[in-house]
Amino acid sequence: MSIVLTEFARPRLFPREPRRNTIQDITPEAFVEHLNRVPPLRVLDGYAPFCKLHVHRNWTSTRCLVVPITEENRHLLRSGYEARSKAELPVLVRWFEGVEPPVANYLIAILYSAEQLAKEGTPIDGDWGVVGCMYTAEPEEIPMAPITMMRNALGVEEGGSGVPIDREAYARSVAFWERHANWRG
Repeated sequence: MSIVLTEFARPRLFPREPRRNTIQDITPEAFVEHLNRVPPLRVLDGYAPFCKLHVHRNWTSTRCLVVPITEENRHLLRSGYEARSKAELPVLVRWFEGVEPPVANYLIAILYSAEQLAKEGTPIDGDWGVVGCMYTAEPEEIPMAPITMMRNALGVEEGGSGVPIDREAYARSVAFWERHANWRG
């Protein structure tokens, strides 16, 4: 099995101007080399058959992706409309500014099959493509954000995957994201 980094994930995980809330201490090439060389601790099923999550112990100084919302930090929440790429419509997102999350214990690579990526118009030269990565305290998936589920249900024309919304998974996602937010540094 071969894993490659997709052009979709590269600027999000390894931006040209490094940010504190992305993967630290490693190049994109070294990251992919590690995923291909070191077996994951666990492989979790993703939200669709074409999606797998490879759980690796964090070998970098990358910090946790999400922070619990508390009365003490609620005033640090920000929001705005953003698109992940020029082809996508902007959606409302929120994040913390001014918080210091702990170093993550796990990096969970989000992989899509080559067949799905070709369907979405981004063929790869490998079996699986990294489309994202979660930085977590526990070796468990962070629920996909509700807006991402909606975008996926809209189809590949709108930057999604074409997978319909699962109402139970959506409710779990809302419950999680009501109590947590991403951060930016």
